[in-house]
Amino acid sequence: MADRSRHSERLHEDAGDLCDDADSANNADTDAALEDRGRLIASMELLFFAYRDFTSDADAVLAHYHFGRAHHRVLHFVHRNPGLRVAELLEILRITKQSLSRVLKQLIDEGFICQKASDSDGRARLLHTTEKGCDLAELLIDLQLRRISKALGEAGVQSQSTIEAFLLGMIDDRDHPHVSSLKRSDNV
Repeated sequence: MADRSRHSERLHEDAGDLCDDADSANNADTDAALEDRGRLIASMELLFFAYRDFTSDADAVLAHYHFGRAHHRVLHFVHRNPGLRVAELLEILRITKQSLSRVLKQLIDEGFICQKASDSDGRARLLHTTEKGCDLAELLIDLQLRRISKALGEAGVQSQSTIEAFLLGMIDDRDHPHVSSLKRSDNV
């Protein structure tokens, strides 16, 4: 209970800092700030709906395997980064070892991911998708790419760099280098 209370206090402190910033912006021009706030809230709600639908096609396939979104994320990043170490995966996903362990064990036990010993360090376990894992990962990628492709087509191809800049801007600044190192435009 004490952990929950400390977590709640920390959330309120962080929110207070954000509100202080918002208060100073609102003081500049209240009408413009309210209008801008309304547009930003509308954008936020669009993000909620976009995420809901972006994940829905994959969720339906994952449900067939009794998998959830955590399984999807693990499978995706292992598939896109063959030889990934568990520590690197934890850093990418920002989840606890315990959470990853449960999901990873299920993916390994059911033959979607395998672990291989590192050639340079026999103690290190490197993660790879199996053929079965590769097939599922590619199916999920294809489902989500259809939605992205459709949305980019409707927004206009010239919008892609703007959209990518917006999405990168939504990611914490400290994570930009790490995310950029993972972002590839290859056909893997």
